[in-house]
Amino acid sequence: MSSDSAPAAQQPNLATAPPGLVALFLAFARMSLAGFGGVLVFARRAIVEQHRWMTADEFNETFALCHFLPGPNIVNLSMVFGSRLRGIAGGVAAFAGLLLPPTLIMTALAIAYARFGDIEVLRRILAGISCAAVGLLIAVVFRMMTPLLKRTDPLALILMLGVFLAIGVLRMPLQAVLLVAIPVSVGVTYFLRRKVAA
Repeated sequence: MSSDSAPAAQQPNLATAPPGLVALFLAFARMSLAGFGGVLVFARRAIVEQHRWMTADEFNETFALCHFLPGPNIVNLSMVFGSRLRGIAGGVAAFAGLLLPPTLIMTALAIAYARFGDIEVLRRILAGISCAAVGLLIAVVFRMMTPLLKRTDPLALILMLGVFLAIGVLRMPLQAVLLVAIPVSVGVTYFLRRKVAA
């Protein structure tokens, strides 16, 4: 692979028009149907790497915003992303694509599980799937961290580590950590951008 092709893969595909409503619905439907163990892995791959609708940094920023909105993060992402490209109709198309196919499938599986849920083989299959789900989540976390680590910004890395320690290790309440982390991160970003501009 040449040195020119690597940066190009990280740039949004601005040469083409934004996807239409049907394309948004189908893209998020494919993500949701492929998303065993969580859709985030497949959403990032489709949006950033396959379709190049966003850069890695834009995806991280949008996903970070969705963390601070009520509701499931990936559902928020579908609405924010679709609205960004095609307005409210785009948000609804992405949202419907994300939720409609798995809802139909899970309804059918729930009916089957109610009848056959006590079978030992099925329990072992579900235990194996849960291990794969954890692996997928760890993989996407590392991929999302890569743009942050490339910036070599010590203040941002310290903030990221602090939030991880507060929530993951010290088990502090999420709301309390966010009340401190949000203003600090906004202040740090403002300070750094002002410093660069000067």
